Amino acid sequence: MKLFITGISTDVGKTIASAIITEALEADYWKPIQAGDLDNSDSHFIKSKITNPKSIIFPNSYQFNTPASPHLAAELDGITIDLKNIIEPKTTNHLVIEGAGGVFVPLNNTDLVIDLIQPDYKVIIVSRHYLGSINHTLLTIEALKNRKINIAGIIFNGDENTATETIILNKTGLKCIGRIENEPYFDQNVISEYADLFRENLLELQ
Repeated sequence: MKLFITGISTDVGKTIASAIITEALEADYWKPIQAGDLDNSDSHFIKSKITNPKSIIFPNSYQFNTPASPHLAAELDGITIDLKNIIEPKTTNHLVIEGAGGVFVPLNNTDLVIDLIQPDYKVIIVSRHYLGSINHTLLTIEALKNRKINIAGIIFNGDENTATETIILNKTGLKCIGRIENEPYFDQNVISEYADLFRENLLELQ
């Protein structure tokens, strides 16, 4: 099973969700594009938060120095992102693929993050509650459906907001895989607890 993790915007909790999913499935992890924080990247975060001995963290296809939209970060490094160079790692294990920002984040003058999503991927959307998040969530889902991309479900991040969650789930018919609360910190124990909570719903996606 190949799960592509995307968000409705930036800083909505994709990497925390990716860590939980990776741990729950003892999956391998791959972030094709990392922009900024190269010494403390999302891959470093995943590696530090999971405890199972099975997961392999695959290297990024592209790494850029500036924490910015990939197309700009690449330009500042004198590079143009070429999708032909983004080659999915070979594994017989489950694979968690983490996107960059939302689905319409530009990679270059023509390609977007959504263009990284292959036909055999299942997408998990991470939604965080804020003013405008319903719109951003529904737009993300609409964009994926327009491309006929398989959406496996949604993870809500943050304190429960019944009104928001109900309208999103009712309008889209998506499955809620789980909710990540506003935890004071995320260490290996917290990630492991969420992995236990999410595991059954994730295994049902196969």
